[in-house]
Formats: sequence, C-alpha cells, structure tokens
Amino acid sequence: MSRNKEWETMPNEVLLTEYHKTHDAKLKKVIVMRYVYLVKNIALKLRGVYLSFAQVDDMINEGVILLMNAIDKFDPEQNVKFETFIAKRLRGMIIDLARRQDWMPRSVRKRIREIDETTHTLFAELGRQPTDKEIADKMGITETKYQEELAKTALSNVLSLDMLLEEKEGEVRTKRPPQTDINAQPEEHFEKKETYEVLNKAVSDLRENEQLVLSLYYQKSLQMKEIAQVMGVSEPRVSQIHSNAIRKLRICMEKYLCGI
Repeated sequence: MSRNKEWETMPNEVLLTEYHKTHDAKLKKVIVMRYVYLVKNIALKLRGVYLSFAQVDDMINEGVILLMNAIDKFDPEQNVKFETFIAKRLRGMIIDLARRQDWMPRSVRKRIREIDETTHTLFAELGRQPTDKEIADKMGITETKYQEELAKTALSNVLSLDMLLEEKEGEVRTKRPPQTDINAQPEEHFEKKETYEVLNKAVSDLRENEQLVLSLYYQKSLQMKEIAQVMGVSEPRVSQIHSNAIRKLRICMEKYLCGI
C-alpha cells in the first residue's frame, strides 16, 4: 500500500504526529486538505469584520498560508488540539488585519461620534439622559432616521445589533439594521450557530437588571424614560446599566473572536 493510501485512513492526530517526526512535504499537503474546511468556516463566520477591505476568497487564501505555517509550528506533545491551535491563530490574523485596516467605514465612525457628542451635550443641558426624540431633534433628523442610524452603529465593530437581537420564541425584533445590501442577505444564513451560542451564553451571564434593560430597550422598543418607570430607577441609572451590559458583551465577543 502506498503512503498516500495509508494517510487517507489515518486520523488527523496521527498524521500530525507523523509529520512532526518526518516533515514530509506530501504528508503536509494531505494535512492541509484535511483542515481547509476550518479555514473556510472561520473566514465565513468573521466576514463582517473584513468585507470592507477584502474578499472572502482572499481571506481564505491568507488562512491557508497561515495553516501551512501552523502545521510546521504545531507540537503534538503539547496536549493541545490542532483545531484549537489553528482556530485561535486564524481569528487573531483576521482581527489584526482588520485593526490595521481600520475597517469600520468612516461614515459609521462619524455617526458614532455625532450621536455620542449630541447625547453628552443634551445630558449636560437637561441633567438627565435625553430621549431618542430629543437626540434626533438636536441632530436635525427624524426619530425614525435616528433609530436607523443607531442600529447601524450599535455595539460598534464587534457586536452587531442583529447578532444581539436574534429572534427568540417567535418574538419580533425591533430597531434592527435595515437590509440594504441585497447581495449580502443570503450570506446571513451562513452565520454559524456557535457565534449565537457564545453570545446567548454571555447574555445569560449578565445580571438580571442588565438583561431586563436590554430586553425592554431592544426587543420591546421602550425608551430609557419608560424603562426607568418600569424598573423604578432614574434614567441615568438605566443608561448606566445599559452601558455596562453592552461593555460586558463586547468584551466577551472580542475574546471569542480572537480565540482567547
């Protein structure tokens, strides 16, 4: 039996151990083909991070190069699964590329700054958290337009509002980003279940009042003032709870995306 035929029947772990001993170029090619699927999966899952400056195929090609290098560096005796070893490096590569490219569109960054500055200005003037209508009026746009802009910029570059507000038990989501890119819509069906599971776990780990604020604000469309009345606390307190919850979710997703 030829070596190639033997390799076809061997488990991945055995192939990696064999390559670590022999550094056979043909064996390395077999191992690469075994793990290309993982490169493709991660490139698809994180496409929202890099599509403004790179295509999926380009990122897969970069991932394959990284995979080939990782095979050389991997030590089977370290008791670490190769899948974990390579996945962490692939995610890290994509995040690093995105950071170097400053991938968030300038228009989105500009709108984030404008919303933040307007909110802070009104808070100073009013002595309380401004309502959505007050912010929209100050910005010179309709409240509906403000909600659309808020949805586009929600949770910055790590956590999209669409991820956060996945439908649960038939509930209708509100304040979600409008689907403007027709070509991108079919790709939504490729979102990996793992991402949502990680996020759902992060949400479940939040304090009860943080979960309540997120639910009332995003799913029930209540304004901060209305949430404050429901919870029996002040508007600034609701805003603080909301900010803390988003910060915790962002940190969790950053760690997940970077494979930490």
